[in-house]
Amino acid sequence: MTTPRRTVVAVLLSGLLSSCASPRAAKGRGAEAAAPLAAGAGAAGSGSEPSVRGGIAQAVPQLKAIHFAYDRAELGAQDRETLAKNVQWLKEHPEITAQVAGHCDQRGTTEYNLALGQRRAAAVREYYRMLGVAPERVATISYGKERPVCAEMSEACWARNRRAETLAVAPALSRNTVPAAGR
Repeated sequence: MTTPRRTVVAVLLSGLLSSCASPRAAKGRGAEAAAPLAAGAGAAGSGSEPSVRGGIAQAVPQLKAIHFAYDRAELGAQDRETLAKNVQWLKEHPEITAQVAGHCDQRGTTEYNLALGQRRAAAVREYYRMLGVAPERVATISYGKERPVCAEMSEACWARNRRAETLAVAPALSRNTVPAAGR
């Protein structure tokens, strides 16, 4: 082959190969990395997760958050006590689906923190399952470091951000569908 012909073949081949790249790879990785990891994406535990799309996730005073040690997803004794109280409320309100949101502090990469937040949410979901909440009633999502409750750069603040929150998800009817306190 002559040199111009080789150049044309090389250009055509590179064009063909680049057009074979997956659409995901063509999108920016930054946008994918910032998206929350949700509903079974890498989640451990038994049973399929419910879809909470279209529902309204709300914090309920009776459903308490738990906090984790740095870079950990294990439940401590105090966490299990808190989660047992959450389970009692969930059993009293079978019409409610729960969404467990895993969060991390600001340290680490976005990708790592999304995975860690998912492990935290999955640990809570699995504990709920062990205490008798049907897995089909508990969805998980990870926000990684994207939704901090504290923005200071201190250990006390970071400790507040390393958490799993259990939210009540009622059908998409109105914001007043979650049972009031005291019931």
